[in-house]
Amino acid sequence: MMKVPYFLLGGLAIWLGIYTLRKNNIIIPIINDHLTDLITIPLYSYVIKYIMNDILNHHWKPDFQFYISSFIYISLLFELICPIISPRFTSDIFDVLAYFLGGFFYYLFEKYRIRFSVFKNNYILNKITNH
Repeated sequence: MMKVPYFLLGGLAIWLGIYTLRKNNIIIPIINDHLTDLITIPLYSYVIKYIMNDILNHHWKPDFQFYISSFIYISLLFELICPIISPRFTSDIFDVLAYFLGGFFYYLFEKYRIRFSVFKNNYILNKITNH
């Protein structure tokens, strides 16, 4: 049975909401300017992890190096290369900061969620075997 990617669906819902606001000329500065950048690295990481583990059946977990390289790659692409190629893109240091913060907090979330899950399972297993 395929897992429902709630994190991906939530991220896409946020993106669609922001896209709809922009199309209707409703501009909320912090949301319009930086929220999509804040969720970019987490969504990018989640999609890759989902494909690797749930579709291709690998047992892959992104490490800190993956998040740093993703941050560098996306920052260079969207804040350096794309603004040179197209006037539609603008370079903004706050976008780079949002990419970093999104990736950093998602890394911490994944790291401690996995540790908590392992701790919780061991606790339950110990309760069952010691009872």
